[in-house]
Amino acid sequence: MRTCDGKTYQGGLKDRDMAGHTDGSSECLIKIPTIKFTKLFINGEFVDSVSGETFETIDPRTGDVTARIAEGNKEDVDLAVKAAREAFEHGPWPRMSGSARGRIMMKYADLIDQNIEELAALDTIDAGKLYGWGKAVDIPSAANHLRYYAGAADKIHGEVLKMSRELQGYTLREPIGVVGHIIPWNFPSSLFFTKVSPALAAGCTMVVKPAEQTPLSALFYAYLAKLAGIPDGVINVVTGYGPTAGAAIASHMDIDKVSFTGSTEVGRLVMQAAATSNLKQVSLELGGKSPLLIFDDADISTLLISLSLVSCITSSEIGREGKSLGCWGSFDPNVRQGPQIDKQQYEKILSYIEHGKREGATLLTGGKPLFKMGYFIEPTIFTDVKEDMLIAKDEIFGPVMSLMKFKTVEEAIKSANNTRYGLAAGIVTKDLNVANTVSRSIRAGIIWINCYFAFDEDCPGGGYKMSGFGRDFGLEALHKYLQVKSVVTPIYNSPWL
Repeated sequence: MRTCDGKTYQGGLKDRDMAGHTDGSSECLIKIPTIKFTKLFINGEFVDSVSGETFETIDPRTGDVTARIAEGNKEDVDLAVKAAREAFEHGPWPRMSGSARGRIMMKYADLIDQNIEELAALDTIDAGKLYGWGKAVDIPSAANHLRYYAGAADKIHGEVLKMSRELQGYTLREPIGVVGHIIPWNFPSSLFFTKVSPALAAGCTMVVKPAEQTPLSALFYAYLAKLAGIPDGVINVVTGYGPTAGAAIASHMDIDKVSFTGSTEVGRLVMQAAATSNLKQVSLELGGKSPLLIFDDADISTLLISLSLVSCITSSEIGREGKSLGCWGSFDPNVRQGPQIDKQQYEKILSYIEHGKREGATLLTGGKPLFKMGYFIEPTIFTDVKEDMLIAKDEIFGPVMSLMKFKTVEEAIKSANNTRYGLAAGIVTKDLNVANTVSRSIRAGIIWINCYFAFDEDCPGGGYKMSGFGRDFGLEALHKYLQVKSVVTPIYNSPWL
């Protein structure tokens, strides 16, 4: 039984969902899309795993099973890598002109736009993402990533070198080869294309492993890639668990590069596997504990916007408007916060909240579970937080904010850098000199001044310190999937060098 706008409905959320406004002004039910793709996608076909094993994907709003998904293991990764290697060594994709690749990528982006509602719904039932945010931001961002790198695909070039003796030299930028992408659950659509788009533009082929919690949209994107005309073997999607399928990608002897986004702990394992296998190149986007520095001259409206956008890159995530925040239906446009991804993450966040209380921080608001089903937690704010407290040091990855005070600019900079992470930071001030000084002093990959979460396809982002290395977005990301070759020939009897 489910209740919405004072009415009661029979049946679980696998067939219908509550999407009513709190004032009852909209339709209460939204049809959940049929799950069309549950198998591995290898060499242009959906196939069962070699073992025949499957795993459950769970709706975090309810804890119900949404579907059973093929569980890929080492044998399946081997097949996917074989297909990707064949497509790279002998297929048309790396040999096409950049403009030809770009045209296919543009068609791929158009297909995403045409299926935006279904894709947003898949991320809602799989990851608990807000449906309205998915339609307005996440899915359009995926399509825009493709278009940005489609435009860059025919602009990959080296340079002519000025040699110091009778030699002519130039450089080539060549696709690195077969790439393994390992994607987390927090932005299943956006991060799929953050990785796939520049690799496609470069002419690479790839094996993608989405998080086991969020496989549904990745499989749908594989289907759309086929429709768009991307050749078989260029994009392969292997669903499964990190210690099996993910580890097989990181250690595979025939993968040339791994791009991983996830925890710092698993990032270490990926680097170790790359080093002990074939010394493949690695790029890592890892944990963050990114400060938002609010100075005493801050504009309140700017501050509220910044606070409403904090996410995995913030000091500790928090939803907007504290206790008054609606949390139930991820399809409801009035809702501002969805559930945590699964029971493990839910319990981890609650344990951090208990740590904060035991260590002496003041619980200002929140701190408790919401509802009897699903993985919802109240937006939580701690004050009187000290830098040596666990909630100040660790990445919580949940709706928990830690508030600390500073008196001087120097103290703010010192506190902001007193972390093993360096993913991002925000500064809210009207003083340009303060903004310039602080932005140049914080060791983080991206700094936002009087804004937050201001990502753009052309703006590189990535980590310092234990937040990883390598950049996503912009041409920096494209260059991750290219390697430089120098070509030198002698010059005889030239009138000049």
